[in-house]
Amino acid sequence: MAFPRRARRLWAYWRAEQRTLRQGFVALLLGTVAALVAGVALASITHTLQELPGLFILIPAAIGMRGTVFGAIGARLGTSTHAGLFEVTRERTGVLYQNAYVGIVLTLSASLYLALLAKGSAAIFGLDSIDLLDLVTISVVGGALDSAVILCVTIGLSVLSYRRGYDLDAVATPLITAVADMITIPMLFVATFLVRVHWLSTGIAVVAIFVCIEAAYRGLTSDLPLARRAIVEMVGVVLLTPLLDILAGTVLETRLSRFETFPGLLVLVPPFVANAGAIGGVLSSRLSSKLQLGLITPRGMPEPPALLDGSLSVGFGVFAFASIGALGLGYSALAGAAHPGPDVMVWGTLLAGMVATALAIVVAYYVAVATARFGLDPDNHGVPIITSVMDLAGVAALLFVLSLFGVSAHG
Repeated sequence: MAFPRRARRLWAYWRAEQRTLRQGFVALLLGTVAALVAGVALASITHTLQELPGLFILIPAAIGMRGTVFGAIGARLGTSTHAGLFEVTRERTGVLYQNAYVGIVLTLSASLYLALLAKGSAAIFGLDSIDLLDLVTISVVGGALDSAVILCVTIGLSVLSYRRGYDLDAVATPLITAVADMITIPMLFVATFLVRVHWLSTGIAVVAIFVCIEAAYRGLTSDLPLARRAIVEMVGVVLLTPLLDILAGTVLETRLSRFETFPGLLVLVPPFVANAGAIGGVLSSRLSSKLQLGLITPRGMPEPPALLDGSLSVGFGVFAFASIGALGLGYSALAGAAHPGPDVMVWGTLLAGMVATALAIVVAYYVAVATARFGLDPDNHGVPIITSVMDLAGVAALLFVLSLFGVSAHG
């Protein structure tokens, strides 16, 4: 009798969360389409990836960092909305202004750090790479361009959600992650044109280094309490989580030949990784809000409300990854892009997605619990950590399933 009773409870919860489900499905679908555009953009610059070795290492880290910075902003704004602290104001002490300030500071400082990591990873693994100053130019200029757009989207989405009563926790991470995917790759590509003029790239890189260091100093010593706390608490996240993204990029760089053989697979990478992080981010945001509002406690074993939220992630995962496979197959057919077959594109993507979803649920819960127990703000750690973990886990799951389906390293 226990199973029917639990099934009825689960069904009742899903019915009660119909609005969240609708908003989440719409956000994931829009995010999938947007990230698929990023995949098409990535597949179209394979020549640039070959011409500028090391760039492929930087791309997942750059995308992941945008999700880390702006996903955390969305989570904090979602929590402030639930707590009744959100106001649409330009006041310097308001949550909107302070979160925008955090976004600018972390974007600049993290972009410089990512360039250093990409160059270091290439050296450690014995891979060819362009000069460090060229990587700094691409990372900082591309990061500034795409982050300006993503920041506007994040603030606009939070204001719209506040005024129309949307659940920001359910829609922020998927849409912000998707916009980051869609904007980051083209902006990094635009920045690559600067490195073709050596003296210009060198000059920009030198200026960028000083600007990024100054931004980091001002952020850490700011008189804005909410902004300073967010920046200080996210220092560890910004320093550690990109290591996973850089590793994911290094794995992709070493397997570039596989994606050259099947461009249809390369189209899948951004939406797959984005949705893995987005699904985990949605759960992390919901758990963070409930922890801070006292609706659940930070226990080793999840309480029923947390388990029910996890079930929503499973539903989101089935929908999102089935959509990715179908859309990727459709694009490959229309564009004439080579792919390893419908079974791999659809069922392989779904299988890899469910593996990634299962891991995302576990990581999202225990990251939220750990940060709450240490007295930290889960919004500053949950989304950043889960998106970075899922960048690497998503790539690993996808490559693992491709191997199961017999897609070798050389096609």
